[in-house]
Amino acid sequence: MDWYLTMLNDKQEKFAQAYVLHRNATEAARAAGYAAASAYNQGYRLLQSDEITERIKDLEQELETNVNVIEEIESQYTYAKANGHTNSAIKALELLSRVRGANSDVNINLDEETLESAIVGCLNVLGEEKIYDLLSKCDFTIYEDEEENGEPESVTEEGVEESLDIPQPEEATSPV
Repeated sequence: MDWYLTMLNDKQEKFAQAYVLHRNATEAARAAGYAAASAYNQGYRLLQSDEITERIKDLEQELETNVNVIEEIESQYTYAKANGHTNSAIKALELLSRVRGANSDVNINLDEETLESAIVGCLNVLGEEKIYDLLSKCDFTIYEDEEENGEPESVTEEGVEESLDIPQPEEATSPV
């Protein structure tokens, strides 16, 4: 018999097992037999115990499942999307990103050099013609120099290329 079983009473053991299932201290306290009126306080108190938290960790490590989690979440997403349950579909996508280990935006290195490198790589993939097409859709206009009359002169394609210093696809050495 493991040492923590001798240290935990029946209610504490039931609480640890219920907590693994519900992931909610109040629910677990109720399931373990604590009064509904005090379940919130009991759940909090029990989670402060090192013995109980260690037992919960042990129980979590012992868990085995025959369910393919990714397949199940993907099927939930498909069902939600097909039946117009937008919030459920979004939640399924969030879960998929967590399960697959997607990094959050906080962990992404967004220094200027990395960002420029990524942009150049994307531009190389798009190609010269698509880049000019995209630039024409921008809310800003690129000007070469103002003429003597004070009105700016619009840049030709060659001017855009020079002012943006966009490498041509055949010159690219390391796309991102």
